[in-house]
Amino acid sequence: MAQHPNAGRTASETDAAEITARILLETESVLFRPEEPFTFTSGLRSPVYIDCRRLISFPRARRKLMDMAAELIERRTGYESIDAIAGGETAGIPFAAWIADRLSLPMIYVRKQPKGFGRNAQIEGELKEASRILLVEDLASEGTSKLNFVRAIRQAGAHTDFAFVIFNYGIFRQIETSLAAESITLLALANWWDVAEMAERLGRFAPGQYEAVESFLNDPTAWSKAQTSRR
Repeated sequence: MAQHPNAGRTASETDAAEITARILLETESVLFRPEEPFTFTSGLRSPVYIDCRRLISFPRARRKLMDMAAELIERRTGYESIDAIAGGETAGIPFAAWIADRLSLPMIYVRKQPKGFGRNAQIEGELKEASRILLVEDLASEGTSKLNFVRAIRQAGAHTDFAFVIFNYGIFRQIETSLAAESITLLALANWWDVAEMAERLGRFAPGQYEAVESFLNDPTAWSKAQTSRR
């Protein structure tokens, strides 16, 4: 069973999580559909779905999110411990640009794989050897793409100890294990527990929906298997 991930947050982090959850709901970046589950690329069936890419179309909302992101990053990493911000292709690129602007830092971006022609580059922009890089993506589920980007940065001679996402699913243990094995600390503004609790508080659920979502968050694999067996 997944453990509730919010223990140990500071008051400011709790406030940021609540604001982020409300923004995700107001911009319709999250959907709840337990009666007709979504299917992830892994085959897992889910009553919830998130699309952080929608946030780029809401200037006021994204400004608030980026302000909170910059504050969280500085508080958790230090004020002179990062040399550049790296955006992961493709969803992380706009958020990395806005965060780099707020922190007055250079920006690069990392491709999922080398370009295949020209310089055959996987990293675009100036990446100085031994520089300290913060990786930015829009969300984290199981962590596979984060490891790919981190390894590319390290192979280029730079260091990375932190990754930031707006949204961490917060229900898959393997992401904590895999990132910890690479000595990466994941920073996030909010997770599914935050969004579900805010949606319940705002009356966004139809009768029975919250219970279904809570069941999924506690054990995604078991919930998915139960849905598959009913088909």
